[in-house]
Amino acid sequence: MRSRVHDVLPPALRRALGRLGADVAIARRRRRLSVAMMTERIGVAKSTYLKLEKGDPSVSLGVLAMALYVLGLGDELGNIVSPSRDAQGTLLESERLPKRIRARKVPTAS
Repeated sequence: MRSRVHDVLPPALRRALGRLGADVAIARRRRRLSVAMMTERIGVAKSTYLKLEKGDPSVSLGVLAMALYVLGLGDELGNIVSPSRDAQGTLLESERLPKRIRARKVPTAS
């Protein structure tokens, strides 16, 4: 049974997940690791790992995180949505900045 995410995933995201899976496969092969070695180190079934390499969106984030960790790329996961890399968020934030700042009036005691 397919999960609902397969039906609603936009094509661009499907392609991006496919590229991500292919990149994980390339990184694994560059390190001369077999699929069996990866599954043992990650702690998942072979079928789950192969879904990851195919870009299947039903694979959990934890499995991806462990795969990246095993490949020595775990630190990169924490930088994906880093505020310093969020150009659109920075632009939106700068648009909301006030044009000028006025000092508050302090009530005087009479």
